[in-house]
Amino acid sequence: MSSGESNFSERIVRWQKTSGRNHLPWQATRDPYRVWLSEIMLQQTQVSTVMAYYEAFLLRFPDVTQLAQADLDAVLSMWSGLGYYSRARNLHRCAQQVLLQHAGVFPRSARELQELPGIGRSTAAAIAAFCHGERVAIMDGNVRRVLSRALGFGADLALAANERALWEQAQALLPNADLADSMPRYTQGLMDLGSRLCSLSRPSCSDCPVHELCVAHGAGETQRYPVRTRKLKRTSQSLWLLWAHDDEGAAWLLRRPPRGVWASLHCLPVFDSEASLVAALPQRLRASVSALPALRHVLTHKDLFLHPVRMALSKREALGLEGSWFDAAHWPTLGLPAPIRTLLGAAN
Repeated sequence: MSSGESNFSERIVRWQKTSGRNHLPWQATRDPYRVWLSEIMLQQTQVSTVMAYYEAFLLRFPDVTQLAQADLDAVLSMWSGLGYYSRARNLHRCAQQVLLQHAGVFPRSARELQELPGIGRSTAAAIAAFCHGERVAIMDGNVRRVLSRALGFGADLALAANERALWEQAQALLPNADLADSMPRYTQGLMDLGSRLCSLSRPSCSDCPVHELCVAHGAGETQRYPVRTRKLKRTSQSLWLLWAHDDEGAAWLLRRPPRGVWASLHCLPVFDSEASLVAALPQRLRASVSALPALRHVLTHKDLFLHPVRMALSKREALGLEGSWFDAAHWPTLGLPAPIRTLLGAAN
């Protein structure tokens, strides 16, 4: 980078003031609880999706104490549709730890924040930078792309040592003055650049405030960066769902195991095949099932092909399966996977 590290951060800060995102609800506060919540929600999720969830979540759990004292099902219910439910489980655990071990006050430093459940190095840095102006670098996917292009960092980021090397260079680029104002703006500015201008396939280099300093732009090689040779392979999985319900809309649900797809959420019974689903039912009920059209549910690295098998019963009876009946008024309050919530809602 030809014009110096301070010039880079100063350009980012100036650009963020005039052209970055400045009206997001979590930007109007330096309350660590609200900033933490936004950072967790924004992991793997677009800002437009997070906006509605963020406001609704705060109405239900306005502070870390109320979140810590809430039932996990209530938390998962408010999270339903956001995906990556391990975030919600860790959110709940983290709130409990902040309440029990830190008297309800989040630690101030990135180092201490990183010791809490669900808070990694980049998230801890974001909270500390936004709330306390700590001079510490973030490194999410968008920022990684911005910095690797700006620096011409061509080492393979699939290797942990190279990731650490990029992080060290990112630390050197941070602002050095007026940190209470410059660190939040610089941190947000990098995020804004990555999401709005420095896109993966068609970056808008002419609008970028640091394009004159950018090694990749200068060499006409923006597509070369970032370098990551090891990529996760996309897979698919078919699941058969037993949708048993009565005339009043009650559904048979069970809590999923703590690991795997939809971990710890309430769900319809899941089977690997239609044959295994039918075989699990008492003989007297097998003739009452009917297959519905399959649904495709897209996860980050997996496509789920869901095959609902409906069983309408006039009255509730034991199915001989793990689980129990939940009234139509009760299941909406549970943590349910989004496609299951949609399926159940279609019958009510």
